[in-house]
Amino acid sequence: MNETGRKSPANLPAALDREFLFGDSMRGVRFLLEYAKAEEHLRNWSVRSTIIVFGSARIREHDAGRRGWWYDQARRFGRIASERGGAMKDNSGVRDNVIATGGGPGIMEAANRGAREAGAPTIGFNIELPREQEPNPYITPDLCFSFHYFAMRKMHLAMRAHALVVFPGGFGTLDELFEMLTLSQTERAPTIPVVLFDGDYWRRIVNFEALAEEGMIAPADLDLFDFANDAEEAWATLRRRGLKTYASTD
Repeated sequence: MNETGRKSPANLPAALDREFLFGDSMRGVRFLLEYAKAEEHLRNWSVRSTIIVFGSARIREHDAGRRGWWYDQARRFGRIASERGGAMKDNSGVRDNVIATGGGPGIMEAANRGAREAGAPTIGFNIELPREQEPNPYITPDLCFSFHYFAMRKMHLAMRAHALVVFPGGFGTLDELFEMLTLSQTERAPTIPVVLFDGDYWRRIVNFEALAEEGMIAPADLDLFDFANDAEEAWATLRRRGLKTYASTD
């Protein structure tokens, strides 16, 4: 082969050709790679199931009033769930109810932090965004993922979820909440316990009863979730709604 041929992009092995890999024709391959990489790491850590915690990235630990309290309660919940749910104890070689978040700051940081303080592995499904979304320091390094595609991130959030706890948040939190509720409503995924944290906040932000009154959802759809007002109540509600645990204490 002449020198010109050796320098041509066509002569590069496909796996080393960035221009080719990031071209339009390879979008499906990139999608598959985002699935496979996270899946391999999760299996290596024997993660069978998760508890997903959603909430605002804009909340900080020392915020005044309810915002700081939300952070504290998310941190407490991460610890409670990790100690009692099975994340630290192998159950026939697997881990269950591992805390998983969107990986960023705020409520996500708090939940990952509580799990880390309990000594459990904890997952962050990060997404590349223009602002706010930097991985928080409490995620287990080998379980700190970065996604380009929202759809694949959502798939990984949903596919191992045994439960969902949603703290106050904005568009992103609402998007994830309604995604999970829709999967249950349409029976595209098994129904899991869903808890909305701080009932006063959620009833003010979303008038769920009005949706039922207007015939936009069935009255039975209101049973897809519950409210809780502190970390212990959130855990108790998940248990009452059928969350299975595998720890020695409950």
